[in-house]
Amino acid sequence: MENIEGVTVAVVGSQIEADLAVGLLRSNGLRAVAIADDAGGLDPALAVTDGVQVQVNPEDEAAARQLLADTEKDAS
Repeated sequence: MENIEGVTVAVVGSQIEADLAVGLLRSNGLRAVAIADDAGGLDPALAVTDGVQVQVNPEDEAAARQLLADTEKDAS
């Protein structure tokens, strides 16, 4: 995992959705990670109830939020 001082820019309902968001952010030059409290992958249902956080470095927060918002708007 990358060394990131995490700022949460999104909380999504599944690891797959988080991986897609992280991929989008990384493909646009931002460092990002997905963090889930799912007992180390042993209980994926915990991610459904608590969500999966998408985090970026503080200096990337504004760009990440804008990119995610633009993508959400385009998907509608």
